[in-house]
Amino acid sequence: MSAIVPAALAAETQAVRNLKITVLSTMLADGDELGEWGFAALVEADGRRILFDTGDRTDLVLKNAKTLNIDLATVPELVLSHWHSDHTGGFLTLRRDVMTRAASALARAHVGEGIFLSRTGVPPGVEFNQMVRLRPEYEQTGGTFMVHAKPIQIHPGVWLTGQVPRKHPERNWSGQARVKTPGGIVEDTIPDDIALVINTEQGLVVVTGCGHAGVINIIEHARHFLRPARVHALIGGVHLFNASEQTLGWTAEKLRGFGIDHFLGAHCTGIETVFDLRQRLGLTRASCVVAAVGATFEVGRGIDPRVIAK
Repeated sequence: MSAIVPAALAAETQAVRNLKITVLSTMLADGDELGEWGFAALVEADGRRILFDTGDRTDLVLKNAKTLNIDLATVPELVLSHWHSDHTGGFLTLRRDVMTRAASALARAHVGEGIFLSRTGVPPGVEFNQMVRLRPEYEQTGGTFMVHAKPIQIHPGVWLTGQVPRKHPERNWSGQARVKTPGGIVEDTIPDDIALVINTEQGLVVVTGCGHAGVINIIEHARHFLRPARVHALIGGVHLFNASEQTLGWTAEKLRGFGIDHFLGAHCTGIETVFDLRQRLGLTRASCVVAAVGATFEVGRGIDPRVIAK
């Protein structure tokens, strides 16, 4: 693993030349793969492999990876975008499967600060956050958590946002969970929500799980700590499936200012939302696509939607 570089050195970061992202969990699927309400993707950047999120059902990413001929035993680390079970459900199953073939596989987990806070519902009493339970179980397998509050470069050109400043009031979470803080039990705004940002010569590639911090907040944050480049690709969930026309219009206007070249909308983005943003952003059927399991994005090649979303 590369030395971790403080955000102040962002201007010196190199560009990733070879980048491929493959969706392993989302709702839409064809072929032998299975869909679900969840998200996961394999990120391959200049030979380094990172699993981003682990889906909802415990064994679905494992099954989809096998049908896609992807060997997760060669992936040393993963990122969990936030605590919700539709992004962490396959976490421990995957680690236990791959470690039988390679002890170092998925042995390093990057998470945002706040992911281990206790969450409850209304009324309180039941623990919602399965990461509270999974933390010691993962560590017993030899796995290590790396908790990030600030932007950090984990490989040359590959960054994590850390906690994202909420400059704009993008309220895109259910509001049903409560989090225990030193000041008492308050609404959970998912402060641990983080995204992956890859610096390429063509611009920034932003990968989100649900984007609960707000897709505009995330991108503005990335352009601030890394560089004010155009967004070459936005990939993942941005939790706009139930957004109002007003919200979609505001979001699209902001996104246009970033010069979005490609959008692979997965998971909680919403099918109709992808089509709506395609029109508002002036993108095409080739550059703005509903993500399906097995769909890929590659720098220099763009989006391969497979069959069902073509």
